Formats: sequence, C-alpha cells, structure tokens
Amino acid sequence: MTLAATNRMECLFQRCHKEAVFHSVLRPVLLMSCVLLVLSVSMYPGLWSIGVQLHSAFTGSYMPGHHSVLLVNSPNEQAAKDIGRAIMERRLAASINILSRTSTMYYWKGEIQDASETLMLVKTKTSRIQQVIDYVRSVHPYANPEVLSFLVEDGSLAYVKWMDEAIPDD
Repeated sequence: MTLAATNRMECLFQRCHKEAVFHSVLRPVLLMSCVLLVLSVSMYPGLWSIGVQLHSAFTGSYMPGHHSVLLVNSPNEQAAKDIGRAIMERRLAASINILSRTSTMYYWKGEIQDASETLMLVKTKTSRIQQVIDYVRSVHPYANPEVLSFLVEDGSLAYVKWMDEAIPDD
C-alpha cells in the first residue's frame, strides 16, 4: 500500500470512529430528551397544580386563572339541584351555589322571551371547565344550555386551597 492510501484509510477510520462516538453519545441524549418531553406533557396538569401551590406558599398570593366560576342556567330549582349534585359527585367542582328564581330575558327564534330560571354558580379549577361543560350539555333539558366561565383573578388563599383539596388533579 502506498502512503497516500494509508493516510486515506486512517482518515476514514478516524472519521468513522468520531461518527460512532458522536452517535453513541447522541442517541441516548435524544432518547432521554424524548422521554422527558413525553413525561412533562403527560404530567402537565399535576405539575401545574404543584407550581401554583408553591407559588402561593412562597409569595403568599393567589396565582390568577387557576380557578374559574361557571354560570349555568336551568329551567327550575330541581333541575339545577340534580345537575349540581351530579357535578359534585363527579368531583368536578368544589362548590355550587343555586340562586332560585332569577328573571331572564333572551332572544329565541327571533323573539324576546321572558322567563324565570334558576342560576348555578359552579366553582372549579380552570382545567376542569371542559369536563363540566360536556357533562352539563349531556344532561341539561335545554337544547342549548347557558354555560359561561369566568377566571378567578384573586381570592382568599385559604378558600382556593380548600378548592384545590376538594377537586382532585386531572
């Protein structure tokens, strides 16, 4: 073999060796990164809840948006109680207030309607809103039930801590 061929073989060997070392290091790093990403995404609700609790503990303040209040109208008090109890049994809310006989005006089929309804105030974690909406829509007697949510911007730390304990993490 000539000197040029020997140098060429040495270069190829070094290059292959470097690539092999690079790949042997890179593959586990990429695998570990993917595993951490999947775990982070799957544990996000729990991690978020822990983060909120730590924020409250260290700063002594409430982290806005972690809780919400939903307004849900029902045709009467019994329907509201039935829906509210089922929401509570499913642990989707910490508390529900039922305000009987509210006066309601709304447009329906092009005309103004005037009715008496019962209003529910559903206090829950923001992460549970969609579950509450889906459940209400599945059992509500109205074809298009009113379910509106509002983020809680501030509140009693003791109360929101109790809410966190009353509603399990996702």
